[in-house]
Amino acid sequence: MRLSDPALVNLLKQAYSAEKAAAFAYQGHAGSVSNKAEKLAIKQIEIDEWNHREEVLKMMDLYQVPVSKWLEVKNYIIGKTISASCYVIGWFMPFYFAGNLESGNVCEYVRMKRLFNALGLTDHDEILYEMSLKEKEHEVYFYEQIKTSKLLPYFERFFAWGEHKRKNDIDLIKGFKLEDTNTYCEGFHEKKKVSKKPVLINEEQVEGLKAGFTSRDTNLTTQI
Repeated sequence: MRLSDPALVNLLKQAYSAEKAAAFAYQGHAGSVSNKAEKLAIKQIEIDEWNHREEVLKMMDLYQVPVSKWLEVKNYIIGKTISASCYVIGWFMPFYFAGNLESGNVCEYVRMKRLFNALGLTDHDEILYEMSLKEKEHEVYFYEQIKTSKLLPYFERFFAWGEHKRKNDIDLIKGFKLEDTNTYCEGFHEKKKVSKKPVLINEEQVEGLKAGFTSRDTNLTTQI
């Protein structure tokens, strides 16, 4: 079976390659921190990203979606570049930008589930929910590490993520359930579809339209 939605096809390709970039970035991030607990936590997040990449590939294979060589090369370079930069940009920025990235990734999997559901496909609901939940947990972890930093308000002002700004509307304290997944992230990285409702007209309006057409036809005949 091939997918008929080009937006979903592109999202799968992008997610698959982006997970590699993220995993490479976390390799450098884990290597750059000296705190053992931080190192182990970041290493686990890297493992999560590799697992997500594997799950996305299963979906791509199922629907005959080819891997984009261009995105693979692009994200390889991005991931390795970020990985190397973690050793020279200090402690705060790797945590900040990781949290910023994960905040957006949450909605990518929510949106992916919504697009599958629009095609009548629900087989992947659970795994997509689990991956979006895991990305949210990653975001929360990174935020907790930097929430008391004096740099956070300045970075939040310029990069739109921090204490008051997030790239998703999921709150783990209030709860995030599988059955409610499609109600989240509307307006985050996707345009709302405007549905046109049919307009009902009465008999008098129909007769008026007929008269208008008849008058127009008469005028055209006269001009000819």
